[in-house]
Amino acid sequence: MIAHYELRCSSCNAPAQRHDLPCTTCGELLEFALQSDPPDADAARAYAATVARRRANDTPLDRSGIWRWRELLPQIPHASVVTLAEGNVPLYDMPELAEREGISALAFLHLGMNPTGSFKDLGMTVAISAARAEGATRAICASTGNTASSMAAYAARAGMEAFALVPRGKISGAKLAQMRDYGVRVVEVEGSFDDALAELTSRSSEGTAVVNSINPYRLEGQKCTAFAILEARSWRVPDWVVVPGGNLGNSSAIGKGFREARALGLIDRLPRLAVVQAEGAAPFVELYRSGRDLVPVVPRTIASAIAVGSPRSWRKARAELDASRGSAVAVSDDEIDAAKGRIGAAGIGCEPASAATLAGIARLRAEGTLTERDDVVAVLTGHVLKDSDASLRVADRRDVGA
Repeated sequence: MIAHYELRCSSCNAPAQRHDLPCTTCGELLEFALQSDPPDADAARAYAATVARRRANDTPLDRSGIWRWRELLPQIPHASVVTLAEGNVPLYDMPELAEREGISALAFLHLGMNPTGSFKDLGMTVAISAARAEGATRAICASTGNTASSMAAYAARAGMEAFALVPRGKISGAKLAQMRDYGVRVVEVEGSFDDALAELTSRSSEGTAVVNSINPYRLEGQKCTAFAILEARSWRVPDWVVVPGGNLGNSSAIGKGFREARALGLIDRLPRLAVVQAEGAAPFVELYRSGRDLVPVVPRTIASAIAVGSPRSWRKARAELDASRGSAVAVSDDEIDAAKGRIGAAGIGCEPASAATLAGIARLRAEGTLTERDDVVAVLTGHVLKDSDASLRVADRRDVGA
């Protein structure tokens, strides 16, 4: 099975060139649009079996949980691929938490088990590989920590310089230490992630690859989250997939992955997609529930990885929720901390933004969006050690309440 993709605007559908960023016609984000024949179930089963066999191989491409799916990615010369064997992450069944939340089944796909400890690695391997193939010598991003750490690691492996614009005082010391360990050059910016992303455009130059999720190659890697969920479940589609929402690139990428899986005949229905934001940074929840367009906010939340007040991928995320009959919900910082404590007590652990998924499941169940019959997968996006201060805060609260 070989999928054919065309780089187009996600909004006006105008064709685009590889170096266009964003669309030169309307200014919106680009995407690789799948051009597929009608679904072929036999071909899909054969392809899934091929990917499964690749797991036993020892070549760098086959050891990667992303590049094993290379026929479903933009074509990049294999010699340019930069991989750290990303994408090989566990799906943890959580029957006790499912019972507590009053749903039929719950599992955590833990993307924090990637090489640099976050989901960003799934997209960064594709973005840096594409940049390397095109001759870029530098990579740059705006970040609250995870993107910069991932970019720095992959850029180092590619022999590229790396520059990160980060909001001053708004990221954990653990993330700052990690990105610096990989050799990134850090530029602190006053304000939030949104201010850092705005500053990024003034620092872009020839030979420099912007690797935030506005880069369509990033999202092609991150869509493989959908394939990982399906493969781990023997291609049984869950009822719901719940994702934390910040800049919303990951939410839209996961939705795209499921849509492509259906278009190719790998599955016959879509799971419903739920996006969870922190109440202090929830512009997408507001727009989705109201039916209006985005109204930016000043983000205020302990979950720094989703502290985004003006998410660039909101239109794409809204389209994915519409396609899957999904939902969006906001949760408080206290609910996030409580959910983080429950995930930690279950022996899994995650950073605060990831715990928003479990808090969101509780909210969705309370309002009747989730039912006792639902089979749910929650995506954990970052490792517990990404924010050790948060872990100590939650543990202290738990000890006081004991």
